[in-house]
Amino acid sequence: MPPRFFIDSALTADAVLDLPDAVVRHIQVLRLAPGDAITLFDGRGGSHAATLADLGKRHATAQVAGHDPAEAELPYRVTLAQGLAGGDKMDWLIEKAVELGVTEIQPLQAARSVVRLSGDRAARRQAHWQALVQAACEQCGRNRLPDVAPLATLEAWLAASAPSAPSAQKAGSAPRLLLSPRAAASLPELAATHRDAWREQGVTLLIGPEGGLSPEEEAAAIRAGFTGVSLGPRILRTETAGLTCLAALNAVLGGF
Repeated sequence: MPPRFFIDSALTADAVLDLPDAVVRHIQVLRLAPGDAITLFDGRGGSHAATLADLGKRHATAQVAGHDPAEAELPYRVTLAQGLAGGDKMDWLIEKAVELGVTEIQPLQAARSVVRLSGDRAARRQAHWQALVQAACEQCGRNRLPDVAPLATLEAWLAASAPSAPSAQKAGSAPRLLLSPRAAASLPELAATHRDAWREQGVTLLIGPEGGLSPEEEAAAIRAGFTGVSLGPRILRTETAGLTCLAALNAVLGGF
């Protein structure tokens, strides 16, 4: 499979394109040479076959060929609302969530989050995560980049996203699921029961940070229209929990 590169501008068939500096550096690391096949995508859907036409120390050009409309997206939308995790855990789970087909990632500052970010640090971290999304899409074959939303507090995000009838999810509204060890409903069983509706409406998954969400935060999420779900009797780490949910949805709703 030819190496894939994201280009942050609209691609046109039969054009000769000056490649961005970051792509040039990546091409040099891969030791590609003029005449080698590459694949380019611009996030607007599909991809373009291309040939590396010229390569210098600081520049490279590519001859863009026809458009391939094939996609590798899930047949439904999934938003992962993830409690902020410490160390490299957040980087790792974002990369893997992209591989598993997530549509949007909403980082959340929760009561038990080990890491605290705000201001410029939060903005830099968001940009870093978005760069990880791009690299993951290049690797896994996706042509549409998931969005990483700005970091928000759980309280503010729940208030902004609550349905108009906060006591329960309205009939026909997109499912909002809270992973909790205290929940009785099984995520795979619930997904199988509502398979067609969830594929059409999309799913939002709320995952706590290390230590999980506090009882008060879980109660606030339930008031905001979330349904508690479980993955069984074992307690999963935060970097495992969301990915396991995504894998379960892939298996039940489609995507594998």
